[in-house]
Amino acid sequence: MTSFYHYLMTFRHPKPKDKISKFANDAYLDHSFPKNSTDYDELSNYLELNGSYLENMSVFDEAWEKYVQLIEQKH
Repeated sequence: MTSFYHYLMTFRHPKPKDKISKFANDAYLDHSFPKNSTDYDELSNYLELNGSYLENMSVFDEAWEKYVQLIEQKH
């Protein structure tokens, strides 16, 4: 299974077009981001404590929903 981080990196863009692209760019620069995690609670807790670059947690939730939909499509 692809980690959330690796999925999020598909949204990286030199000129972020939306909040998820900006989140992806910022997460890329966050060297402590849990890169191999597929666990919502672990990622959510990490971002609540360390994700000062996130405008708000709804950006993470939106990206997470897209991630879950992709995983479900593959199964």
